[in-house]
Amino acid sequence: MRGRRRQWTDCGRGDGVSDDSIIIVGAGQAGGCAAAALRDAGYTGRITLIGKEVHFPYERPPLSKGVLSGDVALDTVFLRNSDWYESSRIEVRLGTGIADIDRGQKRVIAENGETFFYGKLLLTTGARARKLALPGSANSEIIYLRGIDDAFLLQDRLRPGRKVAIIGAGFIGLEIAATAIKLGCDVEIFAVAPGPLGRVMPDEIANILVRKHADNGVRFRFRATVSTVDRQGSRILLRLADGESTEADVVIAGIGAVPNDELASRAGLDVSNGIVVDEFGRTSDPAIFAAGDVTRHYNPLLKQQIRLEAWQNAQNQAIAVANVMVGGKLPFAEVPWLWSDQFDMNLQIAGHPADWDELVWRGEPEDKQSMIFQLMGGIPVGAIAINNARDMRFARQLIARAKAVEPRLLADKAYKLQQLCS
Repeated sequence: MRGRRRQWTDCGRGDGVSDDSIIIVGAGQAGGCAAAALRDAGYTGRITLIGKEVHFPYERPPLSKGVLSGDVALDTVFLRNSDWYESSRIEVRLGTGIADIDRGQKRVIAENGETFFYGKLLLTTGARARKLALPGSANSEIIYLRGIDDAFLLQDRLRPGRKVAIIGAGFIGLEIAATAIKLGCDVEIFAVAPGPLGRVMPDEIANILVRKHADNGVRFRFRATVSTVDRQGSRILLRLADGESTEADVVIAGIGAVPNDELASRAGLDVSNGIVVDEFGRTSDPAIFAAGDVTRHYNPLLKQQIRLEAWQNAQNQAIAVANVMVGGKLPFAEVPWLWSDQFDMNLQIAGHPADWDELVWRGEPEDKQSMIFQLMGGIPVGAIAINNARDMRFARQLIARAKAVEPRLLADKAYKLQQLCS
């Protein structure tokens, strides 16, 4: 659903806009959810949603899976259709980048020179794919999957029999690998780390993922540093730091994301690998809020500042912050949760543990359905479920509860986790 470029009049004080009008900069999932939440909360003032992409707000998780494989229709990823924004009196300006924030005049200035005044401002500018800094990488057609247009470009390249090289063994790399195999490609993953997902996963889970991918034909090159990427005719040559080289038809990089916090930084807001906000989404300026991937927010349950790149955070934090902007008092306080689908495996992860001193399996590692708990001093700080969404709800409650649990009860599949949550 590409956006029509609407010719709204400037949201300036000269056209009668009141100072309590709300502008949302960033029309991704967080921005779209926030706009809807404002209306759901009864806000009747003017809402302007401004986005640099030409598409209406959509969900990104399906891009590396169902959309890329062609199994999911594109129109299913959009949060709402264009008519909804019209009927909800939400002005949408797509294809419009914002260059600066003038906090003194309470206005944002677009790259095309247009000016929009606000009473309150919400920044949901998200994150962008981290780019490789390698000789030749700028001219070698490396693909980064972040948006709809990237998914269509990659979908066109993933033809049966093509050799695909993926740089990075994080979630995006693993998900693309699974989809590429499904489409009949020959896939090899290169990663500097000794295993997939870095410190996010215990080795026990990482090993299961490697076996699952290997069983489906994916090859891994761990501790492999790609030093140069060059176009060689119709193919791309990757040279490794150890002197080896390999050719591929398609090269994809999934090496993380960078928060789009430059706009906030130029405006003098507190920024530290993301826009720094409290549990209510408030920045260092009382008229400016932020939500979604771009934020480094305080989580009251974890008692620390964290930055998350997850569907749950983009949606729920945006809703919580939108409610605060119109008088709500509740903080955003949830146990982080994300999921990943790879082949026939659904992986769900809860918590944000920096460390743990004990791992407890609920089920066996080789089981098709199992769960592993990460404990620190007997307290569950993280949980990872394999094809076990049913227990994840209660695992999150145990993490939020932050009380010690008998490991033997966690391990006993006959003992219901629900009983431990009371």
